[in-house]
Amino acid sequence: MNPTIRQNLDDIHGPDKAAQNRAYEAVIAATDSSVEWAYDVWDEVVTDLRHKDNHVRAIAAQLLCNLAKSDPEVRITSDFPALLNVTRDERFVTARHCLQSLWKVGVAGPPQQKIWREGVVLRFTECRTEKNWSLIRYDILQSMRNVYDVTPDDGIRTAAQELIDSETDDKYRKKYAKPWKDV
Repeated sequence: MNPTIRQNLDDIHGPDKAAQNRAYEAVIAATDSSVEWAYDVWDEVVTDLRHKDNHVRAIAAQLLCNLAKSDPEVRITSDFPALLNVTRDERFVTARHCLQSLWKVGVAGPPQQKIWREGVVLRFTECRTEKNWSLIRYDILQSMRNVYDVTPDDGIRTAAQELIDSETDDKYRKKYAKPWKDV
């Protein structure tokens, strides 16, 4: 693994917030395309999903979503429950960063898309009692649209429409339909 990547991962755990932010930007940029070192850091990133610092949890969630494209062993399918758990984080900003990155798992391949789809549908149905449930639902429908835009699967569009239709409040149904209005 590149020593710069190792330093960035170390900086993510450090006390210097400016260094942490620089490191976050660097690892996210580095993982915008497939990388050979994914498994060198995989277990560490999965462990960080439960880190005491919510910034580290958020970064780990986003990084793991980015690493899904570099996962020929399809490890993400067994680690997806831990990733989905971050969408329930006590700090909503952390949960939301994870939710907004989940779509990257859904475009990594058919098995990844299957586990992603099951996960986001579950989150949509279970989040109604949570404080920010309407934002969670909106982010899920946007995630589904992002995956649909990359892999135009009518099953995703149909599942999204079913979730939208399950909302009984017209105000929220209209809000949830926005990402899908031009399909």
